[in-house]
Amino acid sequence: MKMWMCPKCGRTFKRQEQSHYCGKAPETVDEYIAAQPEEVREYLKEIRKALCAALPEAEERISWSMPTFWKGHNIIQFAGFKKHVGLYPGPEAVREFSERLKDYRTSKGTIQLPYSRPVPAELVSDIAGWCYRTGNHP
Repeated sequence: MKMWMCPKCGRTFKRQEQSHYCGKAPETVDEYIAAQPEEVREYLKEIRKALCAALPEAEERISWSMPTFWKGHNIIQFAGFKKHVGLYPGPEAVREFSERLKDYRTSKGTIQLPYSRPVPAELVSDIAGWCYRTGNHP
C-alpha cells in the first residue's frame, strides 16, 4: 500500500490528503486553547467550563491531540475546527440525546457546535454527565 506523506510535517498516512494536526501536539488543555484562533478561544473556554462543571472529578488531558476529560477512560473530548467545535461523546450519547440534538449536525459519536450559535452549556454538561454515569464513552 502506498502511503501519503504530508509535505508540511512529514507524517505518513494511508489516505491521500489525510486531515491531521501538523504541529507539535499540545501538552495541556490550556496550551491547546491558546494555539487556536483568537476568535474561537472564548467558545472553547465555555465548552471547557461546562465540561468541568459536569465532571469535577475527571482529569483534563490531551488525547489524540484533543482536550479530553478522563477518569479511568476517556469520557468526552472536544476540538476546535474552522466553523465549529467537535464534541466527541461517542455514538451512544448521540443516540440518547438525539431529540435535543436535532438542531445540530451529528454523525457517529460526534456533535458539531457551530461558533455562530451560543454555547449550549446545559446540553454539553448533560451529555458529559450522562457519559460519565453510564460508562458510555468515545
